[in-house]
Amino acid sequence: MSTALPTAMSTDLEDLPTRCLRAGDAARFLGLSVITLQKHRIYGTGPRYSKVGGRVVYRLADLQAWVDSAARSSTSDPGKAVVLPAKPWARAELEQARQLRH
Repeated sequence: MSTALPTAMSTDLEDLPTRCLRAGDAARFLGLSVITLQKHRIYGTGPRYSKVGGRVVYRLADLQAWVDSAARSSTSDPGKAVVLPAKPWARAELEQARQLRH
């Protein structure tokens, strides 16, 4: 089993170690910059995360679920959820986007 992390979004979770990823590895898994992932966390638009010993970590399943929630089959497909851009949003806009996920 390979322990190397992919450089772009991966769909094969079995090849990755079963553990939490720190922000740099999570960003690489998603194909985002660390700063963009940090902004998503700050603005509440990103994947679920945990703080362990003061460090931000992401479970692989949460990263995959965040990407899967935005999956669409065409440009007219509304999808299951709206993944908002990493920027400040009004509370009402965030709540509306989160309600679409459920």
